[in-house]
Formats: sequence, structure tokens, C-alpha cells
Amino acid sequence: QVQLVESGGGLVQAGGSLRLSCAASGSIFSIAVMGWYRQAPGKQRELVALSSSGGASNYADSVKGRFIISRDNAKNTVSLQMNSLKSEDTAVYYCYTVVRSSIGGQYRNYWGQGTQVTVSS
Repeated sequence: QVQLVESGGGLVQAGGSLRLSCAASGSIFSIAVMGWYRQAPGKQRELVALSSSGGASNYADSVKGRFIISRDNAKNTVSLQMNSLKSEDTAVYYCYTVVRSSIGGQYRNYWGQGTQVTVSS
């Protein structure tokens, strides 16, 4: 099993910044992907940003130029620096990872418990 522990959510005014962090632990042989999704009230969960093991990153169009994802492969952590926050960024943010727990094992998806980000206008 793999556990994801998130931190860094909270309340911020529009235009402000927040930094989310997530640490993966447990039965980890290799991590293919780490990143973030979010879900606003009444909406479906959506991709925010992902970072692959090869170093590539991709972002939702709505956050490009404002959010930066960073990953520490040695520590199995991923962070999301969120700048110029808008009210529409308000959501529960979920850490996400794709992990293989053993050599030759299957990759599996794991989710964090979610952390609330609220941007007041």
C-alpha cells in the first residue's frame, strides 16, 4: 500500500499565493507520475498539473503561467506553487500518484485525502 499525505491548503485572498505539498510513503519501487487534481463543489474532479518521472510536466490551461509543479524523486514528494490565485481556483486539491510497488509489478493509482483551498475575492 501507498499513502499520500498532503499539506498546505488554506484560505487566501485573490491574487495571493499558496504552496501545496504531498509526500508518498509505503510500498514504493518506482513512481511514474505525481501530481494534483482538484474538485470544486458541484463539479467533476479535474487535472491541475502532473509531473512524470522523466521530468515532463503538463498543466491545465486554466493554471498555466500561474501554478508550478515540482517534484523530488529522492524524497517521493511533489509540490504545487500556486500564484495569482483566483476565486475559481477554490476547490479541494488531491494529490495523485501512479506507483509500482515491486519489480515487474503493476502500476496502480493512489489518491490523497484532499486539502481545501479557498480563494476569497
